[in-house]
Amino acid sequence: MATPNQRRTKGVTIVRPIVYGNIATPLPPRKTQETDHTHKWTVSVRGVNGEDISYYVKKVVFKLHETYQNPMRTIEQPPFEISETGWGEFELAIKLHFVPESNEKPVPLYHNLRLHPYEEDGTILSANKNKPVFTDPTEAMYQILTQHNSSSTLPPKTAPNQPYSLQAEQEELKLIEQTYRKVQEQLRQYKERMDAATNELQQVKSELERLRAK
Repeated sequence: MATPNQRRTKGVTIVRPIVYGNIATPLPPRKTQETDHTHKWTVSVRGVNGEDISYYVKKVVFKLHETYQNPMRTIEQPPFEISETGWGEFELAIKLHFVPESNEKPVPLYHNLRLHPYEEDGTILSANKNKPVFTDPTEAMYQILTQHNSSSTLPPKTAPNQPYSLQAEQEELKLIEQTYRKVQEQLRQYKERMDAATNELQQVKSELERLRAK
């Protein structure tokens, strides 16, 4: 028989938006000369409007690249973030662990740590919006979530204390679109060069066959 914490609220879906991503800034030349690391970065998991998510998130586990000392980092209280230095980009594995009384399984997330390209001030921001969806949550988790109000949308503008915003999201989408167009143009030019080279090769073959036939 299921305990009260294990029983499910059938037909109920609750969404709690979060933002996870990283901010990176280049290190001063002096620091770069002392080590091969070129950037300082911070990766974080937070509520959309900076709201406290610790009422339902017990801890966040970040799995870094294996070249880092102690690559498995566990943060058990907000802010759920870690800071490091490095020179390369890689995929971070992030796992959200919920408060024990909720009896809900952890949720895995993945984020590609970005160090480039720079913004005008030398800072790069890479963010993802995610909506942990609790379908048929346990009765305990249902009570935990419904007892707290939650912001459901990103703020419109970026601010020093809130780098994740609709503005940042739109800028990121614009950059992706520009990059996509650039790649498509490069592919078009490459195809034209390949077609020209193929035609030229065919002409050479035809000329060789003509000369042999004489």
